[in-house]
Amino acid sequence: MTEAGTPLYRFSRFLLRIIFRLYNRWQVCGQEHVPEAGGLLLVANHTSYADPPIVGTACPRPVNFMAKAELFHIPVLSGFIRRTHAFPVQRGAADRAALRRAIRLLKDGKVLLIFPEGTRSPDGRLKELEIGAAFIALSAHAQVVPTAIVGADRVLPPGKPLLLPAKLRVRFGPPLDLSPFRSQPPNRQVSQQVAYEMAAALRSLLPPDRQ
Repeated sequence: MTEAGTPLYRFSRFLLRIIFRLYNRWQVCGQEHVPEAGGLLLVANHTSYADPPIVGTACPRPVNFMAKAELFHIPVLSGFIRRTHAFPVQRGAADRAALRRAIRLLKDGKVLLIFPEGTRSPDGRLKELEIGAAFIALSAHAQVVPTAIVGADRVLPPGKPLLLPAKLRVRFGPPLDLSPFRSQPPNRQVSQQVAYEMAAALRSLLPPDRQ
């Protein structure tokens, strides 16, 4: 996989940029906070199935995604998401294979998107973050950029198969300073502290009714 992304990824991003701009009046800000090179973990809030392509379209670099393993058993969809940089993760258990792949991608200088809440927020407000994303960031010595998505739950509400013409906003925040935590092994306690830092950064980017 090159830094430019697969041909299908590039075409999908090009098409979605047109759709989001014309149909959803989307605004993207903070792209200057996305480092041009090096392993990068994007941590984002999660309210809609549309979140991964929204962030992938907004980010100036190709993005890799974790997706629940069940999606990779669906014909056609499986091939599509694999070719647009997704890889499977088993939810509800410690998926060591997915964890190792995530860390390897970051060490190879790629961009990885994770939703630390673990699942979609039912009311749009940021939920408590799980520690997996923090552990991955510390283990891979990757930079971390908080990413706020506002409006995705109105663009693609639960149970709706098509995009709706709601306003969409994506905001990248400054990279987190994790240097105070890097001198220690990435155990549960340290990972929890980093997860708190991630949550605080995300809340600072979200409107009050989503914090």
